[in-house]
Amino acid sequence: MKKSDQAILKVTDLHKQFDQTEVLKGIDLDVYPGEVIVIVGPSGCGKSTFLRCLNGLEPINSGRVELNGQVITAPGTDWSLIRQKIGMVFQNYELFPHLNVMDNILLGPTKVQGRKKSEAKAEAESWLERVDLLEKAQAYPRQLSGGQKQRVAIVRALCMSPEVMLFDEVTASLDPEMVREVLDVMLNLAKGGLTMLIVTHEMAFAKAVADRVIFMDQGYVIETNTPEAFFNNPNTERARKFLNIFQFEGVHKVQ
Repeated sequence: MKKSDQAILKVTDLHKQFDQTEVLKGIDLDVYPGEVIVIVGPSGCGKSTFLRCLNGLEPINSGRVELNGQVITAPGTDWSLIRQKIGMVFQNYELFPHLNVMDNILLGPTKVQGRKKSEAKAEAESWLERVDLLEKAQAYPRQLSGGQKQRVAIVRALCMSPEVMLFDEVTASLDPEMVREVLDVMLNLAKGGLTMLIVTHEMAFAKAVADRVIFMDQGYVIETNTPEAFFNNPNTERARKFLNIFQFEGVHKVQ
């Protein structure tokens, strides 16, 4: 428990299936304010589906999710309101091509939250400056690199003032040289105390940023541990095999 004994996000016995295939098989997780949880595991193990269940992009079959004690998976939940509190960044940016950077960012705060444009713009400019993109405020997505688009997507989510941020493989579609600039932004957010759940295959980044590492396989949480313990001495044979694959492929650079 990092900053509080009270979980900001509580997941209890969460199940999700598509047709006859059960993708999540009883996930339990408490997330505390200011905590950074990195979720790793083989492709198809349910990591991305789990994140999508947390902010209502995928309805769950059973179990529950609570945000600050409120059961948000109950019938009648206003997901448009919840998604302002649980922000999400995807691997494919989701920027509107006909809007410039600033207008992409301002759409949520002004149209959804009803904030004054001048106030929202000042906050957007502050975030753009922090991610070294203020000079791109009037540029269009087609004029940006993949790394720049992803940083804009992160700023857009942050300008909604979320309590929790979800990152789903946000560097997966980037060229290797662009990965670092996005991960640096996320490292700085972690240092600033933002509560985050991050799905990633970047093992060195996971070790650097995580308070806890969650290892998933076949719809289950197989292991939960500190990054030091998980990467240096995992508890389960399945986790050891997973890490050995990364080491063999030359991507498990966690010195």
